[in-house]
Amino acid sequence: MAILKVARMGHPILRRIADWVPPEGILTPAVQQLIDDLIETMHEYDGAGLAAPQVHVSRQVVVFEVEGNPRYPEAPSIPLTVLVNPVVTAATEETEEDWEGCLSLPGLRGRVPRLTRVTVDAWDRAGAKMRFEAAGFHARVVQHECDHLRGTLYVDRMPNMESLAFLEEWARWAG
Repeated sequence: MAILKVARMGHPILRRIADWVPPEGILTPAVQQLIDDLIETMHEYDGAGLAAPQVHVSRQVVVFEVEGNPRYPEAPSIPLTVLVNPVVTAATEETEEDWEGCLSLPGLRGRVPRLTRVTVDAWDRAGAKMRFEAAGFHARVVQHECDHLRGTLYVDRMPNMESLAFLEEWARWAG
């Protein structure tokens, strides 16, 4: 396993649609290594999730997990999840605006509206199809990470930039 370099906003890989992973390719050593590296990198940088384009790999693979994360101390637990070729659909029209950060936009936070419930169809790490519904913070994490596969950053979803803040100022005034 390896800790990979995280692409920051401005790098073109973050703005392209990631390549589809053929389902028969999920179990290949290269994809399994990518998954391991994504998990290790996410843990190293205390991320709630990480998408392959964030580590300079154009593949539709995301990982996420929240368990005692110092960047999100109040967040509910989310088990380690691997999604390959995820498709996220609305399970409600209700949205909620809340704070988000991103390893590709270090030191920044902003308020982003997200659906409060989504349905996710994907393949898991073992190459099996999966479907689940996520709600609340879990739904927010899923949407944030899957946006990376479509070349979208959270700042693109902000209705205005007034809430965009450096982490230190956010902790002092908005957090």
